[in-house]
Amino acid sequence: MTVDITYDEALIEEIAARFDLRKPNQDALTEIVQRIADGGIDYQEMVADLATGVGKTFLMSSLIEYLAQQGVRYVLVVTPGSTIQRKTLANFDAASAKYVAGADIAPFIVTPDNFQAANVGSVLRNPQRLKVFVFNVQQLIRPTDKVSRKVRSEDENLGDALYSHLENADDLFVIADEHHVYHDKAAAFSAAIRDLHPAALVGLTATPDKADYAKVVFQYTLGEAIADGHVKVPVIVYRKDGTKDERTQLRDACQLLGHKEQSYTAYRDANPAAAAVKPVLFVVCQTIEHAQEVGQILAQPGFIGDGSHVLEVTSQSSDEALDALAKVEEPDSPIRAIVSVNMLREGWDVKNIAVIVALRRLASQTLTEQILGRGLRLPFGARTGVPDVDQVDLVAHDSYKQLLDQKDVLRQRIQLPATAVEVDEHGFATTATVDTSQPHAGDTQPATPPSGTSGPDVEPSQWALFDLDEPDSGDETRVGDGLLFQETESRVDAPTPTEVGRVKKAPQIVFPRRESVLDYASFSLSDIPDGDAQAAGAAFIKEVPTFIFRDALEATRSGDDVVINRVQQHVEEANQELAGLDTVRAELAEAILQQPEVPREQASKGAARRLVTAFLRGAGVTTEDATAEWGTKRRQQAVEGMRQTIRAAIVNRKKEVRYQIRPVTLPLEPVLSPGNVFDASNDKFVKHAAFGGWKKNVMPFASFDAGSTEWELAHLLDTDPAIYWWLRVYVGGQAFIPTENDGNYFPDFVALDADGGFWLIEGKADKNANDADVLRKKEAAEKWARYVRDSRTSDAPFGSWRYVFATESNIKQAGGSWNGLLTVTKPE
Repeated sequence: MTVDITYDEALIEEIAARFDLRKPNQDALTEIVQRIADGGIDYQEMVADLATGVGKTFLMSSLIEYLAQQGVRYVLVVTPGSTIQRKTLANFDAASAKYVAGADIAPFIVTPDNFQAANVGSVLRNPQRLKVFVFNVQQLIRPTDKVSRKVRSEDENLGDALYSHLENADDLFVIADEHHVYHDKAAAFSAAIRDLHPAALVGLTATPDKADYAKVVFQYTLGEAIADGHVKVPVIVYRKDGTKDERTQLRDACQLLGHKEQSYTAYRDANPAAAAVKPVLFVVCQTIEHAQEVGQILAQPGFIGDGSHVLEVTSQSSDEALDALAKVEEPDSPIRAIVSVNMLREGWDVKNIAVIVALRRLASQTLTEQILGRGLRLPFGARTGVPDVDQVDLVAHDSYKQLLDQKDVLRQRIQLPATAVEVDEHGFATTATVDTSQPHAGDTQPATPPSGTSGPDVEPSQWALFDLDEPDSGDETRVGDGLLFQETESRVDAPTPTEVGRVKKAPQIVFPRRESVLDYASFSLSDIPDGDAQAAGAAFIKEVPTFIFRDALEATRSGDDVVINRVQQHVEEANQELAGLDTVRAELAEAILQQPEVPREQASKGAARRLVTAFLRGAGVTTEDATAEWGTKRRQQAVEGMRQTIRAAIVNRKKEVRYQIRPVTLPLEPVLSPGNVFDASNDKFVKHAAFGGWKKNVMPFASFDAGSTEWELAHLLDTDPAIYWWLRVYVGGQAFIPTENDGNYFPDFVALDADGGFWLIEGKADKNANDADVLRKKEAAEKWARYVRDSRTSDAPFGSWRYVFATESNIKQAGGSWNGLLTVTKPE
C-alpha cells in the first residue's frame, strides 16, 4: 500500500514528550515531517544537520515512531560501518543500556544476521508489523563478479531476495545515519537506494558534505548546542613552553584525566542518585603501528600505568576488544584509555570521554568536530555546574593556536548555494562540469623576455690563468657589454668614445689579491675557569615548573546568533618526567662537546667533566645528592644555560688577523676608448695620454704618469722576447696590495713571461725610492709575493708570482733588457 504522510502537530508533541526530545530534535522532527508531507508521494532526499552530541539517535527513533503512527511498516536504516551498526541495534534493544525508550509501536528489527531465519520471513509477510532494517551500505550495493551480496540472493523463506522485497514495498522510507560518509560511495549508494524506490531518504549528520548542502532542511550548530547546554564545553589544552612531543601530550592528558576522576567522584558523592560514570581518555593515532606504540606508552608508570586499562581499537581489533569497547560506560569497566585510528571517528556514542588527545593532524573542520564529538555528550545527562565535569579537554599542544583561532567555526552555519543544485530524474544531485576551454581566473600568459636580453651570460672562469681560445672574429678588439672602467682624463672635442676590450688573443690574468680578515683565535675549554661554570649553574638551584593552560570555548546566545568566547580556565603545574643526576651530567656534557668550535680531542672530554661538576656545584648539587632527580624543564633550561656559557666563552675569545686569497680577473673590460690615441712607437711621451700600437699589451692602449719609469718599462716589456704579455695597472682598479699604514698599494704593471711566470712591477723615480712609505709598500709587495707562492695548491693554481721594484737608474742599467732588469733589481 502507498502511505500518504500528513503533518500532525499534536502527534509530534506527543512523541516529543514520550521520547523526552530536546528542543532541537523536536524542531528537526517537525521540519522533516513537514517536508515529507509537502512532497506527497514523490521521492525526496533531505538532510538534517545536527551537532554531535545533541542526540540524532533520538531524532531517528522518534521519526520512525511518527512514520509508524502514520501507517508506515518499512523503514531501512543505513549505517556506514560495523561500529555504528552495532550502536544502532543497541538503540532498539530494550535490554541494552543504549536503548531509546518512547515508542508505542515496537519495531521488529531485521539485520544481516537474522533476515534469513524462518520466523523473520513470516514477519516480513505481515503487513501490520513495523519492520526496521538495519544494514551497512556495503551490504546493499549491487554485487560484482568478485563480491556477492546475500540481500540480493533469493531467500527460500521469503520466496524472493530481501532486496527485491524492499523494492516492492510501497511505504519504504530510508534513514541514512552519518550521511556525509556516503559521499565517497555516492554512485553505488545512489544506485542502491534509487533502485529501492523509497518514498524518501532522510540523512542524519553533524558534518554534511558540501555536495549535499542544497539538501539540508534543518541545521543546529555545535555553537548552539554549547550555548543551550546540550553538550559539554570544549576546552583547548596547551603549553606555552614549546614542548609538544607525544609523551608530554600523553602525560598531560593522564594528569588531566586524574583530575576529572576526582571531580566525577566528588559529584557522585554529592548526588547519590547520579549514574556511576567514570571518565575515560580517548587518543586518536595515525596508524595501527602508531596506536600500538601509544598503547605501550600509556601502560607505563606516570601515565595510565597498567596495560589492562588501555584499550586499542583498530581494524585489526579482536571481538574481545570490541566487546570491551561496548562496555566502556559500565561502572565495572576497567578501561581508562581508548586508543584508536579511524574506527571511532564518527557515530560512536559514549558519554564518559573526558579528555581527548589528537596525535594525528587535525586536517579539517570535519575531522576536528568528529574527534571532538566523541567527548561532547554529557556524562550525567545534563550540565552539573561543575566545570571539570561539564567540559571535555582537547590536548593539542602542536595545533592549539590554529584551533583557538578557528573557534568561530563552532557557530558557523553552512552556506547554501546561490542557485539550486541540479538533480536527476530520481532526485539525486548531479555533478557540475567545468569548461576547461576558457582560461581560469588569475591565469596569465608567460612574460616575453625584453628585447636584447636573450642568450646565456658567459663569464670566464675565475681560476683560469689565461684563455687563448677566444674565437677569432677578425676584429682587432672585442666589444663588451657594459661599462666597468674608464680612463681618468677626457679631451675637448674628442670623438665619441667607444667600448673596447682586450686585443685579439690576449689572455685574461687572474691576480691573487691578498686580503686580511679579522678572525677568532682557536678555542680551548681550558680557557674557561670553574668559577664561570659554577656561576652559571647557580641559576638552577630550584626546580623549574611548567604549566598546563586550558582555554574553554564557551558559547552564549545573542538574539538569533551565537557568540563563542575564549575563557581562560585555572592554570595548573604540569607533572614532569624526572631524571637522575647521571642523565643531567650526560646532557650537560653533550651541550659542551657538541659546539663546533670545541676540539675533538681527549682534553676536551676531561674539561667538559670539570665544567659540568662546577656547574652542578653552583646548582646546589653535593656529593650526597646521588639520588636527586631533576624535572624535564629544569634539565632543558640547565642544558641551555651551559650552552650559553660555552658560547659566551667562544664568542669572547681573542681575535687574530689571518689572510686569504681572492682571485681577481684582469683586465676589467670593456673600457671606454679615449678617442685620441697616440702612437707609442712614433709619438713622444705625454703624461696621462693614451698610447696605442703595442705588440704585447693585453689592452689596445695604455696611459702613464711618468716617462722615465712607467713609459720606459712599457717599451721594455713590449719589445723583450722574454715577456709574453703585459698589462698596465691603474690606481683605483682591482689589482692592489693592502698595507697596514698606507692603504691599498697599486703597482704599475702585471706581466706574464714566456716561461709562464707572473710579475708585479713597480717603477719609481730615484729621488723617491727611499721614501718611508715607498719602502713600506715595497716590503708589503715582497711579502705578498712570498705568501702567494707559498699558498699555491692544486685547488688554487695562481702560478708563480714575483715582485720587481725598479728605479730610474735600474731601468737605465737594464739597457732595454728584461733579464738585465732582473739582474740589477735582484727580486726575490
